Amino acid sequence: MKPDNRLGLALIITAPSGAGKSTLIKRLLAEFPTAGFSVSCTTRSPRPGERDGVDYEFVSVEEFKARIGRDHFAEWAEVHGNYYGTPKQGVLDSLASGRDVIFDIDVQGAKLLKGNLNLGRTVFILPPSRAELARRLAGRGSDSPETIARRMANARSEIAQAGWFDHLVVNDALDAAYDELRAVYLAERARPELHPGLLESILGGWTG
Repeated sequence: MKPDNRLGLALIITAPSGAGKSTLIKRLLAEFPTAGFSVSCTTRSPRPGERDGVDYEFVSVEEFKARIGRDHFAEWAEVHGNYYGTPKQGVLDSLASGRDVIFDIDVQGAKLLKGNLNLGRTVFILPPSRAELARRLAGRGSDSPETIARRMANARSEIAQAGWFDHLVVNDALDAAYDELRAVYLAERARPELHPGLLESILGGWTG
């Protein structure tokens, strides 16, 4: 089989805010640079260090709603008072070309993405405890007490839905959590449906 016959893996990673999802995804992309990151559109303001078109595509509410009308998104949702969405065609093109795509989206978006596109494997990153999640959110220094309280309340409802995900990774010690996420990624890349024609190609050269 030619390498370019392989289909890309859609790895959908979700976590409550503050669980360390972004840090783990950056490590995964650094080790596997051929994988792509699905750049979501959002109407929220950039956080310090975030780059437009790299971390997110930052757009106005009016532009986001216009794209909804054009069926631009594979999924979209309103989260914490802001809109987030995953562009559809770019994802499909990347997967068809054999490039893996890593998604950083919320629970609602993960469910819609799986349902609308009928593809992908899901990973939920869990905090080790409520207290540790609260400590991490406060330690970021970028959110008001009211925002932290809202994120903590949302985290409880998000974690309650984690049971339908394909994989659960507890981010207590960062290195150990990354090893688990890395193992998930490598194992999912080997799924037979991502290698159409592989068995036929090998068996076609079988003689005797």
